[in-house]
Amino acid sequence: MYRGEKVELAAVQREYLPKYVEWLNDWEVTQFLMPGIPMPFNLDDETAWYENRHKKEGNYLFAILTLAERKLIGNCGLHNVDLKNRSSIFGIMIGEKDYWNKGYGTDATRTLLRFAFSELGLNRVELEVYDFNPRAIRAYEKAGFRRDGVHRQGLYRNGKFHDEIIMCILRAEWDAQNK
Repeated sequence: MYRGEKVELAAVQREYLPKYVEWLNDWEVTQFLMPGIPMPFNLDDETAWYENRHKKEGNYLFAILTLAERKLIGNCGLHNVDLKNRSSIFGIMIGEKDYWNKGYGTDATRTLLRFAFSELGLNRVELEVYDFNPRAIRAYEKAGFRRDGVHRQGLYRNGKFHDEIIMCILRAEWDAQNK
């Protein structure tokens, strides 16, 4: 559907649900996601999410497939899209750990940002990332996100408090780096 250099953002398919459940039950993957994901996660939960995902307006969700093998490696989306204020919240999960640290997340982020700014006409895309996820912070910075603020000690995980870093990219910043 939307192609980057390494990935394609495509429609989420019912056949992907078992893989999503596998990833959502892997603490190494989910520790980086925003709170609220129940553990353990089962196929019934994911099927209910899949069947109801279109009922919640303002969300654009995509599966992340590699261009080379068309292998499912994660998903990403724009959430709470506000067309009046032209803003949204970005989220991504690379569930296939063999694809971590190889530029797939950065490429998926850039591809989704192109969709956000060129197709939806957004002006601002923001995200939150935990301070203990330097890999994601680097990927977001490579895609053009800048630190916007912090929720100091906003998360309690693994026995201690962590900062939630707020990052955002504006359309003018996107346009300047993608001339």
